[in-house]
This record gives sequence, structure tokens and C-alpha cells, in this order.
Amino acid sequence: MSKFRKKKKGMPAVNTAALPDIVFMLLFFFMVTTTMRETSLQIDAPRLPSATEVKKLEHKSLVTTIYVGKAKDVKYGTSYNRIQLNDKIATADEVPAFIINARSKVSEAEVPFMTTSIKADTESSVGTITDIRLKLRDVNALKISYSASKKTE
Repeated sequence: MSKFRKKKKGMPAVNTAALPDIVFMLLFFFMVTTTMRETSLQIDAPRLPSATEVKKLEHKSLVTTIYVGKAKDVKYGTSYNRIQLNDKIATADEVPAFIINARSKVSEAEVPFMTTSIKADTESSVGTITDIRLKLRDVNALKISYSASKKTE
């Protein structure tokens, strides 16, 4: 008889001492890289027109969005021609200052790549969109994107 018995060798336990560090590093990474919606809509969510050819915008950080539609608050009226710039209802005359402010937040090399996206409701008048386009032309913001939803066939 032997004095020493052989122990069964199994898989060693996984060391979980570094697990909290890894979890907190991942949490910190996602907190830093995630961007939240910067504006809350003051107009009803625009019903975008449908289109057959739709292309996604590439550099979302260089896109300035102008919303056109019906205001949620009755004090602004019930027409579909209200313009929202950031978090406030504005007029077409305030669009150049809005674009100049957006340009000041990016580097001079990125200014030519800036795009203005117009998200207009299908019920909005063409006159309001034309007024916005003329004001954009005044500040030389000539790259304009009209948002549309893809037509389902």
C-alpha cells in the first residue's frame, strides 16, 4: 500500500481577479465614445418624403441639421412651416448665424466638408425650404442634403 494517493488533476480555476478592471475599462470606453442626441425635437417628428435613390451621409460630425415641420407647442402656430435650429424654433433669418456658429466649432480644414441636412415634413411648403436655401447661399453653405426615407417596393 502506498502512503500517498494520487490526486485527480482537473482544470485549474479561472483567475477572476482582473475581471472588475476589465469591466470598468469597457464601461469607461463606451461612456467616452457614445454620443447622445444633442437636440430634442420641438417639432413633430417629420414624415420624410420617400425616394428611390437614398445615400447615407458619411461624416455625421460635419452635418448640421435643420428641421422643418409642425411645432409641438401650439404657441408657435399650427402650420407645417416651423423651422427648428438646435433646441429652439427659429425663422429663416436666423439660419446664417446658426451655420456660422456650427462652422466655428470645427477646424478650418473641415469647413469645406460640412453638409447642411434639411429634414422637412412632407406637408411643409416649398417656400419655407426655398427661404432656407437662400439664407444658406448667403453664407456659402452650398452642400445641402435633403433627408428622405427609402421607398419600399
